[in-house]
Amino acid sequence: MTIRNNIAPAIHRARGTAKPAPLRSIAEVAALLGVSTRTVRRLIAGGDLLAHRIGRSLRISEADLSAFLARAR
Repeated sequence: MTIRNNIAPAIHRARGTAKPAPLRSIAEVAALLGVSTRTVRRLIAGGDLLAHRIGRSLRISEADLSAFLARAR
């Protein structure tokens, strides 16, 4: 129990300082890559590019876009 009490404040401090990664829309990713939005949707459907569903829209994180680009080279 003592260990848990010592760790908990550090976890809360870390959560408070971390900023969420910016999420890009399909149109933004298409413009960055120089492809159509249809191509980006195909990449997502094929599992090549990870996307996060927020409500009814799809968003791509910077980390997922960077990982896709690293794999595609």
